[in-house]
Amino acid sequence: MHELSIAISIVDTAIKQAAMASANRVSEVELDIGIFSGIEYESLEFALGVAAKDTILEETLFRINRVEAVAECTACEHLYTPDGMYSHCPECNKQGIRLIRGCELQIKSLLVEQNE
Repeated sequence: MHELSIAISIVDTAIKQAAMASANRVSEVELDIGIFSGIEYESLEFALGVAAKDTILEETLFRINRVEAVAECTACEHLYTPDGMYSHCPECNKQGIRLIRGCELQIKSLLVEQNE
């Protein structure tokens, strides 16, 4: 399950960012994950709970935004939502896409509570 290594990396990054902000708690982590990223959302949610255990993120709310795909046809440059990685362009019916959005995995935001 590669989701666990991804979750560990997310937790490590959030802990480092919280330390840089002199925070003692992270209330929320918001993630943008593309539907073609190859990540199983439910597995990642479970793995985040495991990776955050016994850290300042143990009670953190992890919000996962599923990012829909946007593709550009390499033949006619039409933008559309593809059915899959090998979909045909609805405009010219040619196969071959350049994926513009839908493969990302990024930490969009952290909500931290600073030490007082």
